[in-house]
Amino acid sequence: MKKWKRPLKVGLVGATGVVGETFINILEEHAQPIAELRPFASERSLGMKIELAGKQWPVQVLAKGCFDGLDMVFFSSGDDISKEWAPEAVKAGAYAIDNSNAFRMDQGINLVVPEVNGHLLNSDSKPQVIANPNCSTIQLVVALKPLLDKFGIEDVTVSTYQAVSGAGLPGYEELLEQTKNYQQADHEPKTFSKQILFNCIPQIGSFGQDGFSTEESKIMNETVKILNAPEVKVSAFTVRIPALNSHSEAVWVTLKKEVTREEVINTLGNFEGLAVLDKDFPTALDVSGEDPVFVGRIHQDRHNKKRWLMWVVSDNLKKGAALNGLQIAEKLYC
Repeated sequence: MKKWKRPLKVGLVGATGVVGETFINILEEHAQPIAELRPFASERSLGMKIELAGKQWPVQVLAKGCFDGLDMVFFSSGDDISKEWAPEAVKAGAYAIDNSNAFRMDQGINLVVPEVNGHLLNSDSKPQVIANPNCSTIQLVVALKPLLDKFGIEDVTVSTYQAVSGAGLPGYEELLEQTKNYQQADHEPKTFSKQILFNCIPQIGSFGQDGFSTEESKIMNETVKILNAPEVKVSAFTVRIPALNSHSEAVWVTLKKEVTREEVINTLGNFEGLAVLDKDFPTALDVSGEDPVFVGRIHQDRHNKKRWLMWVVSDNLKKGAALNGLQIAEKLYC
C-alpha cells in the first residue's frame, strides 16, 4: 500500500469490532501517517483507548459535530448507523467509506474494489459516500475482472464457504466456545441459526420469497454493478462453515470463447491483487492475515470447453473489509 501524501485525520465507526481492529492493525502495519484518529463505538466502550502511531486515542460516541475536521471516516457498523451518520460525515467535509449494506446498490453511490473499478475515484473528487462491497463479492470480482476484460464472460456460478468471522465477534466467539466444550451434546445457537461446530449451515442472512438468502442476493447484485456488466448472469449459494477466518469460494465461470489453461493462468497471474497457485491450492487457514485474493484449482469443465472452475480464497476481514477500504483511501490520498 502506498503512503498517503500527507498525515490524515481519520474517523473509525465501529472501532472496537473485529473489522475495526483489523483496520487499526493495517494502518500500523503500513505505517500510514496519522494526524488524528477518532475511534467511535457504543457507550459501553467509553473509557477505552485505541493505540495507533505511538499514541492512545480515546473512544468516543457519535454526536452532532463529531466528524468536524476529519478527512475520512470509515464505517464498520450496522446499516442503520451508516444511513444516519455517513451523510453527516460528508456534510462535515469527509469521505465516508462505508462497509455496511446501506448504500451499495444506490445508483448514485460508487461501489468500489480498487483493482477492478478504482478509476471511479480520484483525488480531485468532492467528499462523498463510497460503498465497500460485501466481503465475498470483493474476492469474487477480483478473480473475475481479468477474465472479463480478456475473454468476456457469459455467466458465473459461485458457492461460498464463509468463516464465522464474517458474522463479527459474536460468531467468532460462538465457534470458539463450542469448540472448548465440543463433547457437549447440544450447543444452543445464538449468532447462527443452527450449531456451527462440526456443521455447515446453508444460510447467511434471511431468505427471500425466491429462496435466495440476502447474502446470495448481495453477491449477485453487487458483482454485476462493480464489473459494470449487466449482461453477465451470476448465481450464488452461500454456506457458513466452522472456519475461524477467511472465505472460500468454488467458482464456475463461462467465458465467451475457448482458451487454454495457460492463457487463463497467465491472465489471472498478471492481475493486481491476485495470487495464483498453479501446483497447489489455498485454504482458509493458509491465507488468513494475507492481503491478496488467492486462486487455485484452475481447471476446465469436462462438458463445456468455455467453462472454467477455480477455487478463490481471501481473508474476509482484510481484503474483504478493512484493507479494501484503505485501498479506496489510497486512490483518494496517494
